[in-house]
Amino acid sequence: MTYRAEEIEALVRQVVNRVMGEERAHQTGQSSSGKRPLIDADLINQLPPNTTFSVPPNALITPLARQAALERHIQLEESSTSQPTPTTSKPAIAIGADHGGYNLKETLKKMLATTYPDHEVVDCGTHSTDSVDYPDFAYAVAQLVGTGRAWRGIIIDGAGIGSCMAANKVPGVLAAMCYDQATAVNSREHNNANVLTLGAGLIGPNLAQQIVQTWLATEFGGDRHARRVDKIWAIEKRFTK
Repeated sequence: MTYRAEEIEALVRQVVNRVMGEERAHQTGQSSSGKRPLIDADLINQLPPNTTFSVPPNALITPLARQAALERHIQLEESSTSQPTPTTSKPAIAIGADHGGYNLKETLKKMLATTYPDHEVVDCGTHSTDSVDYPDFAYAVAQLVGTGRAWRGIIIDGAGIGSCMAANKVPGVLAAMCYDQATAVNSREHNNANVLTLGAGLIGPNLAQQIVQTWLATEFGGDRHARRVDKIWAIEKRFTK
């Protein structure tokens, strides 16, 4: 028996969808027989390019759908993590981490609450060392900063690199990965960074606290640096109109 190309694609799609459903169900403890929204490549290809698509809660997104979204420049707004918001009028410092940065996040939370009592610390997760995906938490922090709901943001993962990349995709964010006090000063004084990323696998808790304190205390230098940072914002505007 021979199959047409579209039939083969449909069969492949069914297998991928089933595997994705079983994998996500295993991760979440939910039965794969439960009805959950499915986002596949066919759906993504029907959307206008250069748009944002709000993914329904608890939806399954196939790998082909993610690839189609990248190719069509469609941003998938996922609600896989709940995003807390500031609850007081105090300036907010948003903090988040993946499983690799969880322990350091908890240490920094205590330091921030003690050292900066005039600021509200907003914990965007994760809340355990169970394996999670760092882009989800980088986005949660960066979104608060980019929309002005948080004054500054701090994100921790194993190396600090991936979270920095993810955060810098959010409009209104200038994220910098820092690994010592010198880079912390530079990212603020020269670049006016509003999100800091740290690599828990690269630095210890004492150095991390020093970096955070230095980063929060350093003012933007302005002058010639302002002109250069304005050019960074101008680049973002080219792609967000």
